[in-house]
Amino acid sequence: MGIVFAVISGKGGVGKTTTSANLSLATAMEGKKTVVVDFDIGQRNLDMILGLENRVVYDITHVMDGEATLKQALIKDKRSENLYFLAASQTKDKSVLNDKKVKNLIDALKEEFDYIFLDSPAGIESGFEHTILYADNVIVVVNPEVSSIRDSDRVIGIVDAKSQRAKEGKEVEKLLIINRIDPELVERGEMLDTKDILEILSIKLIGKVPEDKNIIEASNTGVPVVLSDDSPAGAAYRRIGKRLCGQRIDFVEVEKPESKGLLKKLSGMFK
Repeated sequence: MGIVFAVISGKGGVGKTTTSANLSLATAMEGKKTVVVDFDIGQRNLDMILGLENRVVYDITHVMDGEATLKQALIKDKRSENLYFLAASQTKDKSVLNDKKVKNLIDALKEEFDYIFLDSPAGIESGFEHTILYADNVIVVVNPEVSSIRDSDRVIGIVDAKSQRAKEGKEVEKLLIINRIDPELVERGEMLDTKDILEILSIKLIGKVPEDKNIIEASNTGVPVVLSDDSPAGAAYRRIGKRLCGQRIDFVEVEKPESKGLLKKLSGMFK
């Protein structure tokens, strides 16, 4: 049976959908048969980030309503034989979701795939609640700023109250990704550092992703940065993917400005 990861955030704009795209591809590259599902009904964006928008024929609502089979709706990514994608509907809203339909879909995906990533809508409405309902784990994506951390703390509480595993008295593992870290701002105290964030949220850190200008180009071209050898964020996503696959991967320091790190390295060479 596959493992379900709901990728969530307390607010929009933190990079949740970019994270979903890159982690699903990263785990597929590690040999896991992976599917990423866009649960943001009515506001489909994941297909564009994956570069698959022109291949969508059937979407998640067609499958749940019996208008298409799962096999018909799944799109196989050409860059990895292990990655598949299920699109959200652009023409319907989140009211089409109900517990039974979602459970049937998740059960079918767990029979077929090793890893299932669910890209949730931002906020705490019904679409979010249905995304977390049958999750085994949640990946909480935050930016190192107070409003993002506060809102994420709130959605973690909802996971603990409303997910099916929580209702059964079981633990939903919560994994933290700190996204868009700017070392200069962290050093000046204008961004929260990792220690502060972990003290507030008290969940397991799975990765730190630096601010990266390559993200915008990647989103526009539909080529996730995890495929780039020159992207710091892409390297971070590859490390996170390996950790999700059970590998012991050391954390890379991304919170110190490179110039000062280089200066320190150089000064050490002449001691």
